[in-house]
Amino acid sequence: MKSRGFAEVAVGAVVLLVATGFLLFAVTSSGRSLMAPDGIHLRAKFDRIDGIAVGADVRMAGVRVGSVTEARIEPETFLAVLTLRVDAVLRLPSDTSAEIQSEGLLGGRFVSLVPGGSERVLTNGQTIANTQGAVSLESLLGRFIFSVTELNARGGQPQPQQGTPSVPGGQGTPR
Repeated sequence: MKSRGFAEVAVGAVVLLVATGFLLFAVTSSGRSLMAPDGIHLRAKFDRIDGIAVGADVRMAGVRVGSVTEARIEPETFLAVLTLRVDAVLRLPSDTSAEIQSEGLLGGRFVSLVPGGSERVLTNGQTIANTQGAVSLESLLGRFIFSVTELNARGGQPQPQQGTPSVPGGQGTPR
């Protein structure tokens, strides 16, 4: 009976240890930290942030340099405002731009920072002025399908542009 009790306690301890490991992995993978965050917080306003959530990566030249800490809508302009925590060792020029990019065709999205050339440096709480929102793959695909359908409806012939003289019978050049 004592050996059975010891085995149950040992299995319980292993389960708790594995659960703790999963919890630590989840916290570190989400971009959150158990310790006080060291870095500067910057804001960036976008027209679209499709696929960006709290914990998403902030990258520069493909290297993770921070994470998204907050996403909200600005009620006056209806723009999406992201708060980014960026490593404090980076001295980002004030004309740095932020872009929403995709890891691949079906991959996740992240915020990419492209440093500018200004002598002034962004400080804690400032806003990145130059931004480019997310490009919607569905929207691009829809536009392509619409244009192909429209081209097929015209019999594959492009429409003559405004102001271009037409030739009776469609042959020869106007004289």
